[in-house]
Amino acid sequence: MNDPNNELPEFRPERIIAALNDRQVDYVVIGGMGAILHGAPVPPTQDIDITPDNARKNLGRLAAALRDLGATLRAPGTNDRVTIPLDERTFISMITMTFHTDAGPFDVSLRPDGTEGYPDLVRSAVIIDFHGRPVPVAALEDIIRSKDAAGRPKDRAVLPDLREHSARQKEAAAADLAAATYAEEINVARREGPGGTHPGD
Repeated sequence: MNDPNNELPEFRPERIIAALNDRQVDYVVIGGMGAILHGAPVPPTQDIDITPDNARKNLGRLAAALRDLGATLRAPGTNDRVTIPLDERTFISMITMTFHTDAGPFDVSLRPDGTEGYPDLVRSAVIIDFHGRPVPVAALEDIIRSKDAAGRPKDRAVLPDLREHSARQKEAAAADLAAATYAEEINVARREGPGGTHPGD
């Protein structure tokens, strides 16, 4: 049934993350929130998107997290809240589902555009701290890949900034690796003593 009270609650993504982690859901954050967690200069978002592992038991844990958050289905094009049963069967044959929760909008995408779903995304996912909680976040390159494939105007608008941020991330990672390698060479040379090899030899 539709909820006549369509006023949206304050967006509290940390509460959604806490519910997922407390229920031990296997997931990765994607979309705008994923880009924000990477530190990318994109506009603020008012929802959180995840891709869960679609194993039956995991979808059951996801459904439990949704129940904890008071989730209702978000009707397309409106703010109507539609009450539906929430269990692992909720996601059968679904690709994307959008929910209202007590902590704000929450979207579940089992196979984001341009990807093969959770197994594809989790391979390169990184763990980022958010309000003291570890959050698995899709690699920025994978977020870019999905937004490029989706092709929506709002996705295309942020792609240049995302690509520039990704390039800076790669440069920083390469510099960190070079510094770590040089430091290790110094340590090896010191352990080997005066007769050992020296960095650059």
